[in-house]
Amino acid sequence: MKRFPKAGLLLLCCALAGPVLAQGTSPLVAAAPDNSGMDAELFYQLLLGELNVRSAEPAAGFALILDAARKTTDPSLYQRAVELAFEARNGDAALQAARAWKQAFPNSREANRYVLQILVALNRIPESVEPLKTEIALADAGDRAAVIAMAPRIYGRASDKKQAATVIEQALADYLNQPATAAAAWSTVGRMRMAAGDIEGALDAARRGQALNAKAEGPALLALELMDPKVPQAEVLVRSYLQNQPLPEIRMGYARALLDAQRHQEALQQLQLVTRERPEFPEAWLAQGTLLVQDNQLAQAETSLQKYIQLAQSQPAGEERSRGLAQAYLSMAQVAEKRKDFTAAGAWLDRIENSQDLIAAQNRRASILARQGKMAEARKLIQSLPERTPADARLKMSAEVALLRDNKQYKPAYELLAQAVEKNPKDADLLYDQAMMAEKLNEFADMERLLRQVMVVKPDYHHAYNALGFSFAERNVRLPEAKQLIQKALEYAPGDPFITDSLGWVEFRLGNRAEALRILQGAYKERPDPEIAAHLGEVLWTLGERAQAEKVWREGMLLNNENETLLETIKRLRVRL
Repeated sequence: MKRFPKAGLLLLCCALAGPVLAQGTSPLVAAAPDNSGMDAELFYQLLLGELNVRSAEPAAGFALILDAARKTTDPSLYQRAVELAFEARNGDAALQAARAWKQAFPNSREANRYVLQILVALNRIPESVEPLKTEIALADAGDRAAVIAMAPRIYGRASDKKQAATVIEQALADYLNQPATAAAAWSTVGRMRMAAGDIEGALDAARRGQALNAKAEGPALLALELMDPKVPQAEVLVRSYLQNQPLPEIRMGYARALLDAQRHQEALQQLQLVTRERPEFPEAWLAQGTLLVQDNQLAQAETSLQKYIQLAQSQPAGEERSRGLAQAYLSMAQVAEKRKDFTAAGAWLDRIENSQDLIAAQNRRASILARQGKMAEARKLIQSLPERTPADARLKMSAEVALLRDNKQYKPAYELLAQAVEKNPKDADLLYDQAMMAEKLNEFADMERLLRQVMVVKPDYHHAYNALGFSFAERNVRLPEAKQLIQKALEYAPGDPFITDSLGWVEFRLGNRAEALRILQGAYKERPDPEIAAHLGEVLWTLGERAQAEKVWREGMLLNNENETLLETIKRLRVRL
C-alpha cells in the first residue's frame, strides 16, 4: 500500500472518514467538529499538492503547498513547504519557502531559524548575518547568552571558517560589551577564530571575555581547549578562572589537560582540590584513584577508588556509571595485583559487567596468570577473545605484546609485532613498538632501521627521534647526532619532560655536566619519575653531590622500586641506600 505523508494522510482521512468521533461517544453521536475555515477550493489544492509530491511532480506539489501557505498565512503550511523542499533535496526551494514564512511572520523564531540554517547549509554565509542577529534578538533576555553560545554549532559545517568567523563577529558586535552577554559573545568569537586557525585571535577573545566576567565559564572552557605548550597564556586564563569558585567539571578538564601534558603531580593536586571542595563529585575520585595507582601510592589509591564506588553505586544505572565502575574495578584489581593478592584481583575483575571493558579485564587476568608463571595460559586467554572488528584484533595483538614485554619475553613480542608490521607496513605505532623490542634484544641496527622508517612514514612522530637519540646517548655513540635527534623531538613536543631528560643525558655523555644538571633538574621538577631520577642522581654523583644523589634515588625508589634503569644505575655505581 502506498504511504502518504502525515499532512496528506490527514487530509485524506478527513475526506474519507467523515467527522472524527470524540473519545467515549457512540458511533451514532459524533462530537461537534472544529471548523477549520477551509473551503472546497483550498481543500482540493492541498490534496492535489500532496498527491503531486507522491507522484512524479514534487516541484508542482511544493508550489501548490507554498501558494496555499501564502493564501492562508498558516505557519504549519509554510513549514510543510520547507519540509517538501528538503525531501526533494532542493535547497533553493527550501530557502524560498522559509523566507516567505519569515516575511509573513517577522517575529517567528522558528521561521527565522529555518532561514539561518538553510543559508549556512547552502554555504551562503555572508547572507546569514541578519538572520543570526534576528535569532539572538528574538531570544528572551535570560536565554540570550545561551543562544549566542550555540552559534558555533550552527556554523560548524561552513566550508570557509574564516568567513564564518567574520560573519559571527559582525552579528555579535552589539553584545561584546554588554555585561549579560559579553563573556558568551567573546567565547563564541574565540571558538570561531580557533576553528579558522587563528589561535592568537582566539586567545585574545578568551582574555577579553574573562576580563569582562572573571567568573564566566565560557572563556575558561575556550582557554582550556587552547591549552598547549605553544600557547602558555591559555593556561594562565584557566588558572585565573579556577580562583573564583569554579565548576568542578572545568577543574577536572584542567586536570585532564595536565595529564595529557605528562604533568602528573599538578594534575593530582587539581583532583585533590575537587575531592576536597566537592566530595560528592564521583568522577574526581575515580581519576584521582587511577592516577595514584600509576604512581604506586596504593593505600591512597584504594581509598579514592572505594569512595568512587560508593558514590557511583548510588547513581542511576546507565552506560556512564557502568563504564566508570568497570574502570574502578580494574584499578582495584591492579592494586591487589601489585600487592600480589591475586585472589582479590580476580574477585574485582569478576565484578565487571560492561561488555566493552571485559577485554581490559581479560588483559588484567592474563597479567595475573603471567605473574604466577602461567605464560602459556595467559597468552591463550588473550588469544581467545572474540574479533568482531579489525580494531578488536589490533587490541588483542597489542595486549599480547604488552604481556610479553612486561614479562621480558622480548623475542616472541618482536615476532608478533613483525607479523603485524608485515600486514601494515606504514603503521607508525607498530613500527615504533617493534623497534623498541629490537632494542631490548640488543639488535640496534634493526632498531635504527625501524625508527628511520617511522620518521619517513610519519615525520612528526617525536617518539622515534627521541628513542633513537637516547639509544645513541645510552650507548655513548654518535653523540652529536643524538643531540640533534633529541632536539628535533623537542621541536614536535616542546617541554616534554621525558624528552628533556634525554637531552640532559646526552649533554652528560658529551661532558657538559653543569648543563646536564640544569636540564635534568628541570625535567625532574616537571615530572618526578624514577628514570629521570636515575639520570639526575648519576649526574649529581659524578659531580660529588653524593648525599643529594642518594636523596633523589630514594625518591625514585618510592615512586617505583622496580624501575630497571634506576636499579641498574644504583647497582653499577655500587650504591647502598
